[in-house]
Amino acid sequence: MPRGMWRPSLADMAAIEIRGLSRRFGSVQAVRDLTFEVGAGRVTGFIGPNGAGKSTTLRMLLGLVYADSGEGTFDGRLYRELDRPGTHVGAVLEEASFHPGRSGRNHLRVLAAAGDHPDSRVDEVLELVELSGAARRRVKGYSMGMRQRLAIAAALLGDPEVLILDEPTNGLDPPGIRWVRDLLRAEAARGRAVLVSSHLLSEVAQSVDDVVVISGGALRASGPIDQVLGANGIVATQVRSANAERLAALLSDAGMPVQREGTDLLVVPGVAPEEIGLVAAREGIALRELGAAGRSLEDVFLELTAEAA
Repeated sequence: MPRGMWRPSLADMAAIEIRGLSRRFGSVQAVRDLTFEVGAGRVTGFIGPNGAGKSTTLRMLLGLVYADSGEGTFDGRLYRELDRPGTHVGAVLEEASFHPGRSGRNHLRVLAAAGDHPDSRVDEVLELVELSGAARRRVKGYSMGMRQRLAIAAALLGDPEVLILDEPTNGLDPPGIRWVRDLLRAEAARGRAVLVSSHLLSEVAQSVDDVVVISGGALRASGPIDQVLGANGIVATQVRSANAERLAALLSDAGMPVQREGTDLLVVPGVAPEEIGLVAAREGIALRELGAAGRSLEDVFLELTAEAA
């Protein structure tokens, strides 16, 4: 089992199940025996280097690319087996396209009619993505960020149970990125399963409950983000003191691995700050700094994908 792997309990609700999914294009194995789940009411980040197989996986899940083996299902059904799929799954792929001569509102009205959604839903989603003021403008005059919002509005037309978003923050400024983050959290709070692919690791770390890391088409880690980061992200404690030499000796005597970093800084791997604080307090040693030095999602990502390479 790859390091960082997490197995969900039977009590967890999996809205998306991917089992043994594989796809080869000529000599390139784009996806290989990929297995993971996406739970209802949770935001799952789907990350990997360029060419890792993320987009191919999403296209197979949505029936746009056939799998060589395995399958991806929504509550046990393939996408093509869903009755009125827009009410079950809303998706934004990276290459979302629009008729440039149509207004944003008319674009959504066409999609609503095709999906048998009520016309009133168009104005509801325009307001939700904050495009009501630009609804009558032609899409060719929209900025990239406005087009992203329109694509998300289209995905929400059927009030779906599952949202799949491929790079949803492309073209968005910082307020727009914050808006997407808040939207994802709000949709998960409503019970939706949200699967979001993104290359912005710092944003993923702030937005998701679970994370799936792939590289070379294969799974490298999967599970709640704290578990993937490892021990709640605490891999070491940093402590700074004018009496660092004496503190280092005391910690070593207590069986803690101590690393000296300069004259006043100690790094203690695998030990929580509270344990070090207790030793210092018991011996009357004043501390200038005490805190966890946790791994970031970027650290874990680079470690896992470097191993794959």
